[in-house]
Amino acid sequence: MDTQKLLSRLSRPAGKIDVVLDTDTYNEIDDQFALAYMVRSCEKLNVKAVYAAPFFNSKSSGPADGMEKSYREIHKILSLMGEDGLMENVFKGSDRYLESETQPVISPAAEHLAALAMRYTGENPLYVAAIGAITNVASAILINPAIIENIVVVWLGGNSLEWHDNREFNCRQDVAAARVIFGCGVPLVQLPCAGVVSAFTVSGPELEYWLKGKNKLCDYLAQYTCEEGLRESGVKSWSRVIWDVTAIAWLLDGDFLLDRLEHSPIPEYDHHYARDPRRHFIRYVYHVNRDKLFADLIGKLVGENIAEK
Repeated sequence: MDTQKLLSRLSRPAGKIDVVLDTDTYNEIDDQFALAYMVRSCEKLNVKAVYAAPFFNSKSSGPADGMEKSYREIHKILSLMGEDGLMENVFKGSDRYLESETQPVISPAAEHLAALAMRYTGENPLYVAAIGAITNVASAILINPAIIENIVVVWLGGNSLEWHDNREFNCRQDVAAARVIFGCGVPLVQLPCAGVVSAFTVSGPELEYWLKGKNKLCDYLAQYTCEEGLRESGVKSWSRVIWDVTAIAWLLDGDFLLDRLEHSPIPEYDHHYARDPRRHFIRYVYHVNRDKLFADLIGKLVGENIAEK
């Protein structure tokens, strides 16, 4: 893809767009917020599919189990929102990480994306918001490299370029997949975690005030986030990152994020970046307008405008 065409695809999208979400929904609580925010942003986003991504930590026995739990959690969130019609467009993803940078992990999600993207063009691309290990998306590209011309990937993964390492959860789980995404030339928007979108946090009192008692979804998000926040922090004055929301925010019409062009970094297997100024450009988010984004998120979850209250 030539530089001019790449740069035009890296501009913030105008008008209503089609989007898919790739999410390790059971891993944390922020994925649930992001999924709900996407669905409730129907003035801008037309949701075509949701893919369950693998993850492996204390909440799963391995990547396959993490993906299965995420698949069920996606359905739970959609049910709480009364969005049963979207459930037929939820697909199971990879049951393992890439074993090399050339061989895909075949899954319903990867195959669906590889086929769906061919209905789009460079002038009318499909936006792929990814907020977990990037295995499914990398696999779709390896299955059908032609989709690079038809998609824009918006990935919350890796740490900031100024951070001392790149041991971020989404990236370090599947470095091979991250290298595919950063190296293949697909139009890419990176939302780095530590040092950038880690600024998007929420606290218990805010959740109690804004969400509790509003609806079934809000009650679930408030209770679960408060439980997780207290468990992980161990102090009553906890705050909790819900950074996955920012990947959806980049797609919306709002002054929520600041970004710039950067030469695509190279995620190394030692969990650091290598840099090469000859590499193609990506769009790199470097700042979050926390309060403005929080107001938009909460307003859409509760169904009212809170921006000026």
